[in-house]
Amino acid sequence: MPHQSTVTAPPRPAKRAGVHCRIVIGVLSVALAGATLPARAVDGCKVLLCLAAPNWSAIPQCVPTIQQLFRDLARGRAFPTCAMSGSGNSAANSWASAPDYCPPQYAHVFDGPSGPVYSCDYSGAVAVTIDNVLWARTWWSFGGDTVTEFTPAAKVQLGTWDTKFDDDYATWLASLPPPAPPCPTC
Repeated sequence: MPHQSTVTAPPRPAKRAGVHCRIVIGVLSVALAGATLPARAVDGCKVLLCLAAPNWSAIPQCVPTIQQLFRDLARGRAFPTCAMSGSGNSAANSWASAPDYCPPQYAHVFDGPSGPVYSCDYSGAVAVTIDNVLWARTWWSFGGDTVTEFTPAAKVQLGTWDTKFDDDYATWLASLPPPAPPCPTC
């Protein structure tokens, strides 16, 4: 009868097993801690301040925050909130929908197989409310373009602001055909 020998591994030293266990626990702790934090979370208070500014893109501290906001919105992430904004001060995103919720200078219509098809140059708009009154609406696109529509009250308080929205509207208005003259025999 052949002799079978059984080879058993020597027991692992306790010190080495403890180090291995601590490394695994450390790696898991770091991984789990990172998983609980939202990636690239945008500060809702900074968003509110930047979008209420006369021209957020001219403020270096605002540019990365607002660009990240629009990337997040384009990916379907929730709009950030600001617990310190106070009553009546907020911002919220709404999706653009031509012709009802799109400025006329950025709305387009073409003939589709079943009738008119409307499109908007912008994907959504972030409305900023100050003291329960609409202050500004920043229209944004998936491609990164933005334009801000300031209310008359905001313009009075700001004094100067980014006029691109107003300039585009004036250009669009000037491009419209003149109204038909009144019919003298009607």
